[in-house]
Amino acid sequence: MISYIIRRIILIFPTLFGIMVINFFIIQAAPGGPVERLIAQIRGTAVQATSIIRGTSGEYETSSGGAGSDTGEQSGDIKSKYRGARGLDPELIKEIEKMYGFDQPPLKRFLKMMASYARFDFGESFFRDKKVMELVREKMPVSISLGLWTTLIVYLVSIPLGIRKAVKDGTPFDMWTSFIVTIGYAIPGFLFAILLIILFAGGNFLHIFPLRSLVSENWRNFPWYKKIIDYLWHLVLPITASVIGGFASLTMFTKNAFLEEINKQYVYTARSKGLTEKEVLMGHIFRNAMLIIIAGFPSAFISSLFTGTLLIEIIFSLDGLGLLGFEAAINRDYPLIFGTLYFFSLLGLFLNLLSDVMYMIIDPRIDFERREV
Repeated sequence: MISYIIRRIILIFPTLFGIMVINFFIIQAAPGGPVERLIAQIRGTAVQATSIIRGTSGEYETSSGGAGSDTGEQSGDIKSKYRGARGLDPELIKEIEKMYGFDQPPLKRFLKMMASYARFDFGESFFRDKKVMELVREKMPVSISLGLWTTLIVYLVSIPLGIRKAVKDGTPFDMWTSFIVTIGYAIPGFLFAILLIILFAGGNFLHIFPLRSLVSENWRNFPWYKKIIDYLWHLVLPITASVIGGFASLTMFTKNAFLEEINKQYVYTARSKGLTEKEVLMGHIFRNAMLIIIAGFPSAFISSLFTGTLLIEIIFSLDGLGLLGFEAAINRDYPLIFGTLYFFSLLGLFLNLLSDVMYMIIDPRIDFERREV
């Protein structure tokens, strides 16, 4: 196992490099960028844009007039390169490019970026005036709370229910629980979140649960037990909305995994030896059926943490990583986009390795040592 883990760790680095190469050049090829965004600010809000440029370069101001006959050729080049650049001083555009590092060719920028990322130096956000990791640390508690509690509750409810449905396959219990699970799967999480707000958070009915933030404003003044209660109380509605889709999927996945194992020959053999149904289920079926489900926990957590919370965060006014990533993409905040991509891709690759290790721990018959990595 040790040699396999070492090989996988070594493989992580070229994989991560490939992820960054592909995403870097895709984003570079996409229309728009931080330079064009600032140009749009200059065209639309000259006072704000002037202060931005002054604060950075200390010498350039915006102008709504032409660039002059001596810069006509340069203006044509800038016009072809950036939308909305007509009428702006070419030297101002060059200063903006220098400010964002776009005065260098893409390959040089990429290599410089990767050299910094290798030291876990992700730079500063273009438009938030904060270091990328500082922003991530600020938003992490919200996303960890949503992702961790959602994953735990989904697993704790879905696995026992899925096992029960497999054992009671075809009975009335299986039918009416399947009906409920199907409804849960069909309802989008964001729509269910809106329904919860209407019913329980000051909509047209009850006002039981808070609607905003992860804790109350005066949370720091509470005694420790009230802090825990307040924190959990704020999580009730967003966690409920997040759980609904994953709960349905994992329940049916667990049921099907157990049904597949129940019909295998070794189960009939175990029963013929006089073992009770409980001994057969827990001693033989459980380990084989739960292999994929339990080993997939790390990847399920990372998926829930970073891909499934954007709309929930918006609806419940929770400022987490989902909302941060969305704003970074909209604003073309490249340091924030690439810094978070690098960090969480690296985290995801290590969690995939953890999944493989869990496979081997749960079922010692699996031996990745004999496979080519």
